[in-house]
Amino acid sequence: MSLAQAPAATMHILRFDRVQLAAHWSNALLFFILMLTAIPLYFGSFFGVVLPRHLIEQIHLWTGLALPLPIIISLIGPWGNAMRRDVRRINYWTRDEIRWVNTMGKSKLEADKFNPGQKMNTIFVAASILVMLVTGVMLQWFRFFPVSWRPGATFVHDVFAYLVFFVVIGHTYMALTHRDSLRSIFKGWVSEGWALRHAERWMREEKLGGEER
Repeated sequence: MSLAQAPAATMHILRFDRVQLAAHWSNALLFFILMLTAIPLYFGSFFGVVLPRHLIEQIHLWTGLALPLPIIISLIGPWGNAMRRDVRRINYWTRDEIRWVNTMGKSKLEADKFNPGQKMNTIFVAASILVMLVTGVMLQWFRFFPVSWRPGATFVHDVFAYLVFFVVIGHTYMALTHRDSLRSIFKGWVSEGWALRHAERWMREEKLGGEER
């Protein structure tokens, strides 16, 4: 349990450690570069206005290959304990959480550290990294794969690219409209009041000093 007394009698609860913060912002930077370089690759009229095509392609390629690294590094070694615990949380779904999703958030829910929407967003991002990496490799080094695979790889890569744009915009909007959650990804902590309102089950575990599961 990570509790620290704030000067104004507000309890601060550690939500993300430094490894998790570094992984998040490294991953966010790589996604931003990929999205920025994807625009001229999809819309050729931007070539020459921004950077030469070959340079943009190389930036996009090597940024894509580097995309999994922050997550992998944050999971391995003793420094990855908090990240590994959160991965287990994200992959653990209660019946109430599944019901909450099925009812579009209308059913009662005692939320964990991450609500079902945040869990689905994280799972989608992880899946996107894998899918975009595999299809990107197939498109870049196409000579090593059957010709019949190329149209499918192009289609899947393009569809996921559009989905990533949509999800990132939605994620950014939600972050900007939820200041306490946004603060936690900058400073690592949330207030006790926020945890009681939005993550009651996690808050109870923190007070007990351990995991219930």
